Amino acid sequence: MKGLGVSSGIGIGKAFIIDKRQIDIIKKYVNDVDVELYRLRSAFETAKEQLQKLYKETIDKLGEKEAQIFKSHEMMLEDETFIFEVENIIKEEKINAEYALNEVSNIYIQMFQKIEDEYLRERSEDIKDVMNRVIRILMGIVHTNFSELEENSIIVAKDLTPSDTAQIDRKKVAAIITEIGGKTSHAAIIARNLGIPTVVGLNNITDKIRPNDTVICDGKTGKVLINPNEKQLYHYTQKKIREEEIKKELREQVGLPTVTKDGYLVSLTANIGTPKDVDMVLENNAEGIGLFRSEFIFMNRNCQPTEEEQFEQYKEVLVKMGDRPVIIRTLDIGGDKNVPYFDIPEEMNPFLGYRAIRLCLGNVEVFRSQLRAILRASVYGNVKIMFPMISTMKELKDSKKILEQAMSELAEEGIPFKDDIEIGIMIEIPSAAIISDLLAKEVDFFSIGTNDLIQYTMAVDRMNSKLSHLYSQYHPALLRLIKGIIDNAHKAGIWVGMCGEAAGDPKLIPVFIGMGLDEFSMNAPSILRSRYIIRNLNKADMEKIANNTLDMENALEVEEYLSCLFAEEDYSYLRICKNRRKKNG
Repeated sequence: MKGLGVSSGIGIGKAFIIDKRQIDIIKKYVNDVDVELYRLRSAFETAKEQLQKLYKETIDKLGEKEAQIFKSHEMMLEDETFIFEVENIIKEEKINAEYALNEVSNIYIQMFQKIEDEYLRERSEDIKDVMNRVIRILMGIVHTNFSELEENSIIVAKDLTPSDTAQIDRKKVAAIITEIGGKTSHAAIIARNLGIPTVVGLNNITDKIRPNDTVICDGKTGKVLINPNEKQLYHYTQKKIREEEIKKELREQVGLPTVTKDGYLVSLTANIGTPKDVDMVLENNAEGIGLFRSEFIFMNRNCQPTEEEQFEQYKEVLVKMGDRPVIIRTLDIGGDKNVPYFDIPEEMNPFLGYRAIRLCLGNVEVFRSQLRAILRASVYGNVKIMFPMISTMKELKDSKKILEQAMSELAEEGIPFKDDIEIGIMIEIPSAAIISDLLAKEVDFFSIGTNDLIQYTMAVDRMNSKLSHLYSQYHPALLRLIKGIIDNAHKAGIWVGMCGEAAGDPKLIPVFIGMGLDEFSMNAPSILRSRYIIRNLNKADMEKIANNTLDMENALEVEEYLSCLFAEEDYSYLRICKNRRKKNG
């Protein structure tokens, strides 16, 4: 059987079926409406307490970023408009709370399921998860319990909610198989961060697998084998052993310099959202933080963080990182990241609108407060400041002027700060890429944000599944822009990094080495694999390969060319790469 692999790895074990039958919610007419209203509010409060507990447990297990889903769930339970609709039905129809809640929930779920965008469509599962939690509380039904799991269990379910996935014990679960789900579902994201092989989209799988069946799950290819024969079992067992050997090889990269065979030294850094993420950065031996997304400090709260609150968070990260560099990107709110306390107008094209540096320059006090907090924290480590979404020289100069004002204020107040902090900008808009030779004279470094650069260069919404074929980090237009940015930076004597998804792509890392990229910033778990790749390359060879990609016509041609040279097979493709280069001359 074949589904969609959303978390790679091989899982072999016994099936543990989670039978989540549809809860029968019976409509009951009531005499005392006030009792039902009280039951509803009490159930909401109990659900909030459960979610707060899950949030704390998930932070400890996976970090702040993955735990945020439960904050979002809690916010749903605080939506007064939604609560009013449920209470209104209870009052008007004089019916029980669980039935009224189910009726209103289904309206919202159906609304989201009709949305074309895959990511937003899958948020209907979040609504379902939250409201089922409340309904179970109202009906006295205990939430899914994983305490009966034995080691090497393969969880088989119609669907797993984020709440379910966050409670899973990684030591006991060998793999997850579900009928429903996608790559962007929160359950899939959590499974990836837990490192659990996962396959989704297998119709009626809960009817085809019986409890304690032997199951093999390949989270990379999406293959699932039920009660495999000896030959299949041997093949996948050997594949799993090889996986473990590779993981061990990667762990041996800890402490080694990130340098190519012919001596080209680069920096491997990590992207983070909160201070909690630093532990994973250090665990994976990153050489610094190439992107601290400061907007996460501003999100999931009802008011703007004070200068003092920001200072404490920046200080915490810098102290933990010691003398390793930390690049703090200033506030990047807007687009898909909004906060309730900023007056951001509704826009037809929010990704092209009032966001990031544009919003900061329009809210100077907010911007200056953040810069003051960063400057104050600078005495505790090696901080660099980076401005996002710069599209013109004026935006850059205006930003630097406000930074100078913040420095002058602190100096007058006698508050210590470092006055030699490196200043950089994100190059994520084509206009900035085109004038990068001019911008390079005003800053100490560039960081290429490939995610937005692709979107703006190709004029494609990266969340629109109908246009996904156009959103490619292999497109020659993008690669030419990147080469030009790197060349212009080096001519001006400044270094250049990259912090988009492309920075951690195993097939593109050799290309960027060939182009002369100085720093790669990525998710922490990709650091050791990337170091392994870079240490097995020759920059001189990669220069030729990089130049070849620039002459190609389309993204597919580039990707196929790189796949041929750098066949990724369980991270051992570098050995294959050597053989294939010989075959191809």
